[in-house]
Amino acid sequence: MTEIWPIELKVSSDRRFLTVVFDNGESFSLPAEMLRVLSPSAEVQGHGPGQKITVPGKRNVQIAQVLATGNYAVRIAFNDGHDTGIFTWKYLRELGQKGEELFAAYLQDLEVKHLSRDHH
Repeated sequence: MTEIWPIELKVSSDRRFLTVVFDNGESFSLPAEMLRVLSPSAEVQGHGPGQKITVPGKRNVQIAQVLATGNYAVRIAFNDGHDTGIFTWKYLRELGQKGEELFAAYLQDLEVKHLSRDHH
């Protein structure tokens, strides 16, 4: 299978969305909050199965910086200081395609754990 590459990555002027355009014509606008709470970093994913962390209070998080990492990924830094997530092209595409259901599962997690998307 041929790798699908992003031809454009653009952070919106309010820094709340990352738009990714792939060379196959797919284009996704990924909310900063989703990128932050579904970050592939160990801090969010934990260090083993069942260790995934539900990160609350990120409704208003913004993208501070998008840094190229090799030619296969970007590291996204957020304005809350989180900057260890390495987002591969494959993962960004997955978030574009399945983000809504992944985010819905995150919202469910928040509810179960009595957490909120807002800071308290």
